[in-house]
Amino acid sequence: MTYGRGNPLRRMPPHRRVSIAGITAIGVTFGFARYGYGLFLPELRREFGLSVSMVGLIGSATYVGFVVALTLVGLLVSRFGPRPLVVAGGLSATVGMGLVAFARGPVTLTAGLILAGTSSGWVWAPYSDAVDRMVPPGLRERVLGTMATGTAFAVAVAGPVALIAAQGTRWRYAWLAFAGAALLSTAYNARVLPGGAHGGAAKESRPRVGPRWFARREAVPLYLTAMSYGLVGAVYWAFAVELISREAGGGAATAPLFWTAMGLAGTAGALTGPAIVRYGLRWVHVRLFAGIAAAVALLGAAPGALGAVTLSAVIYGPCFMAGSGVLAVWSYQVFPEQPSTGFSATIFALGAGSVTGPTALGLFSGQYGLRAAFLVTAVVAALTLFVRPRADAARTPPRTAVGQAGRP
Repeated sequence: MTYGRGNPLRRMPPHRRVSIAGITAIGVTFGFARYGYGLFLPELRREFGLSVSMVGLIGSATYVGFVVALTLVGLLVSRFGPRPLVVAGGLSATVGMGLVAFARGPVTLTAGLILAGTSSGWVWAPYSDAVDRMVPPGLRERVLGTMATGTAFAVAVAGPVALIAAQGTRWRYAWLAFAGAALLSTAYNARVLPGGAHGGAAKESRPRVGPRWFARREAVPLYLTAMSYGLVGAVYWAFAVELISREAGGGAATAPLFWTAMGLAGTAGALTGPAIVRYGLRWVHVRLFAGIAAAVALLGAAPGALGAVTLSAVIYGPCFMAGSGVLAVWSYQVFPEQPSTGFSATIFALGAGSVTGPTALGLFSGQYGLRAAFLVTAVVAALTLFVRPRADAARTPPRTAVGQAGRP
C-alpha cells in the first residue's frame, strides 16, 4: 500500500497504523454500536414506549446479527482479506446508528439496533489476519492486546456523552455523533488494512472436522463457560443502566457515571495475557468469574446505593474485558491442531448465551422484577466457577492464544 508524499501514514510504522485502526474500529462497533443500546435504554424506552420484555427481545436480536456476521467472516476472511470485512462492519455501525438517531417508531429503531449490533461481528476476527500480515512476530501480542482497549475507551467516552444528552431528544445527537465516529474509523481502516487473500498462507494437512471433533470431552466446560459469559454479559450490558436509573431517578447522573467508571476500569483488561502467562489459566478463570458474579450481585442487591454501583462498575469492567482472553487461550489449548475452527465453535457457544440471556431475563423480570433477575444472573456466573479449566493447564499458553487475549 502506498501513501502520498508527506502523508503522516507513510512515516508511521505498520504496527502503529494497524493498532490505531483496530482500537478505533473495535471501539465504535463494540463500545458504541453494540453496548450503546444499554446505556441509552431509559431514553429509548421513554421515547418509544418499550416494555421490559420487548427490550430483552431487541437485545437478543442484536446478538443474533453479531453471530451471523461472525460466522460469515469465518468463511470469507481467507478469501477476501480483512479490509472489506472491517469496512462492512464499519458501514453497518454507521448506517445502523444513523437509523437509530432518526427513528420515529419501534420498527426503524429495532432495524437500526440490529444492523449496528452486527458490526462487531464483522470486525472482530479479521484483525488476526491483519496483524499477521502487517506486524512482526515479536509485536503481535502487544498490538492485539492494545486493540482491546478500544472497547473500554469507547465505553468511557459514551458515559459523559449520555450525561450531556440525557434530556429530551438530545440522545439522537449522541447517536449521530457515534455514527460519525464510525464513518471516520471506517475510512481510516479502508486506507490502512490489506485486502485479498493472504499470499503467504500455505495449506496444511488438517484433521477431519465433525461432530465428534467438536464434542471432545475437554471442550464441554469451555462451551459452558462461553455460554455463561455471553449470557451474563448480555444481561449486564442491556439492563444495568435501566436498573440503576429506576433506583436513582430519571434525572440522576449515576448511570452515565457508572458507564464511565466501567470503561475506565476496563482498560485493565489488556493485562489478561500477561496474567495468564504468570499465574495460569485456571487461576485467572476463577478470579474473573468470581468478580463478574460479585459485580452482578451488587447491582441486584443495592442498585440505588452509589457505593455498590461504583464498586460493581470497577469490578465488572476489567473482568468482562478479560473474559474473551480466557476463552481464546482455553480454546487454543482444547483445539491446538485447528485453533481457528475451535475458537469459532467457542464463540458460537458465547453467542448462544448472548441471544438467550436478554430474552429469558427480560421475561423473568416481568414477573419477579429486574433486581431478582440480576441476582439470578449472578448465580449463573457463580456456577461457572465449577466448570473451570484443568488444574494442569499450561501456565505459558501459545503465543497466538495470548495474542487473542485482548479481544473485547
